[in-house]
Parts: sequence; C-alpha cells; structure tokens
Amino acid sequence: HGFTLIELMIVIAILGILIAIALPAYQDYSIRTKNTECLHVGAAAKLAVADYRQSEGSFPTSNAAAGYVFSMTKYCQDIQILPTGAIQMTTQSTGGDAVLTLTPAPGSGSSTGAVTWICSSSVTIANPGWVPKECRN
Repeated sequence: HGFTLIELMIVIAILGILIAIALPAYQDYSIRTKNTECLHVGAAAKLAVADYRQSEGSFPTSNAAAGYVFSMTKYCQDIQILPTGAIQMTTQSTGGDAVLTLTPAPGSGSSTGAVTWICSSSVTIANPGWVPKECRN
C-alpha cells in the first residue's frame, strides 16, 4: 500500500520538466515587470510635458522647464525630458536594464491638445521580452 520507487521517480521527472519550463518564463516576466515600473513612474513626466505643450504651444526642453521633479525608485534610475520633448527613462537593478524613450508622435498636441506617445527601447538587451510590449522595436 503505497507508491513504488518507479512511480515516485516518474513524478519527480515530471516535476523537473515543469520547473525547467516555468522558471525561465517567470524570470522573463519578473524582469519585464521591473522594467515596466519605470514606464509607470514616467507617467508624471508625460503629464508634465503634455501640460506644458497645452499651455505654451511647444514642448519643454528639460525637467525644470516642464516643472517635473524625478525621485529615483528601486527599479527606475533616471527620467529626463530631452530638448525634443521626448522622455528618456533608464532602469536599474532589473537583471535586464533598459533605456526606454517616449517620443511625442508628429503633430500630436497641436490642435486637440492631446499628446500621443510612441515608446521605443534604445538599448539592445539579451532578451527583447524583457522590455514592455509597447516599447519593443
């Protein structure tokens, strides 16, 4: 009454296969989630740029011009508003650090005031799946 040695070995082999498949997928998910934090922290910068565009009619050239102050987080090292109005976000301690760039779409913010953003990753990292989906080149 109980399991034979062969039955236990089969169960252990099946568990080993499942773990071998699931672990890399979880690690990719974990790194992507950490990189995505910087994108979420950058939402305040997006709002500052859009607000500046609405009130001044042009894009700000720096964090100070937009009135945006960045506070570093565990996974987001830096967020800078570039002279073009684009927002550059640098991740840290994610295991697959990336530089994400949000660029205002051509013509956005001109008549309606709404700014449309195009996200890209300007750094090549080992696995493109580590970058948020909307930022994959």
